[in-house]
Amino acid sequence: MAGATAALLLAAGCAQTQAPPAAAGAGTNNLLIGAVAWKQTAAEYRALYHQGFNVARMHVEAALQKRRPGDKPLAVVTDMDDTILLPLAYWGYLINEGQDFFDDPKWDAWIPKNQIVPSPGSQEFLRFCRENGVEVFYVTSREQGERTYEYAMEHLKVLGAPYADKEHLTVLRDSSNKQPRQEQIAQQFDVVVYLGDNLNDFRRKYYVKNVDQRMQAMEADREQFGRKYVLFPNPTDGHWMAAIFGDSEPPASDANRQLFRKAATRSAWDGR
Repeated sequence: MAGATAALLLAAGCAQTQAPPAAAGAGTNNLLIGAVAWKQTAAEYRALYHQGFNVARMHVEAALQKRRPGDKPLAVVTDMDDTILLPLAYWGYLINEGQDFFDDPKWDAWIPKNQIVPSPGSQEFLRFCRENGVEVFYVTSREQGERTYEYAMEHLKVLGAPYADKEHLTVLRDSSNKQPRQEQIAQQFDVVVYLGDNLNDFRRKYYVKNVDQRMQAMEADREQFGRKYVLFPNPTDGHWMAAIFGDSEPPASDANRQLFRKAATRSAWDGR
């Protein structure tokens, strides 16, 4: 018995010494855990989507009431990811993999799986637009190779989105600058509201690689939020990251983890 016990302890010791080292983002130190947990579980997160679509609907209803003969047709311009669609399973996957930064190759591999889900209130709002003759234009920035457009269209169909056709879906593969397409739409339509989870979904001027400059640009347009621009929450990714790292999809590295920590302590009590 003593020999068997010794053998078991030896085997356990070998297993411990042979275990692979934990990933930098593994365990409870993963920088993404709090943000992803909030997305996955917080009623407040979902409530902000309902609130955003309620605000958008109020503006559309008001625009419908003001319509006069000869007016341009009404339209809504919306982003896709984290606006009308939520990639929650992708972020859960990254946590399980011990990753603490956005992973573009894994995102590209996940997109065709069609595990995207509608954001709270999005289907009802889009249905309301269709029923009232308000056209919806989808303008998104994605790059998954030759089938990028096909994947985006499939996601709209999974959502059951109206106006899921080539006239209404624009996929920018080599740029995140949505403003030229938005301006084209505005020439033919009276755009009631723009929907997005990222300031860059509204205007290119917000794509600056400096936190304070981005704040100043936002403050200059503060009267537009909740009126012309309806913003949805996204604490995991977006162009706010570019203001910190100089890259909206920064690589996972100890240097970038330190930058994240520095950003998180811009304002910090010294404990005294």
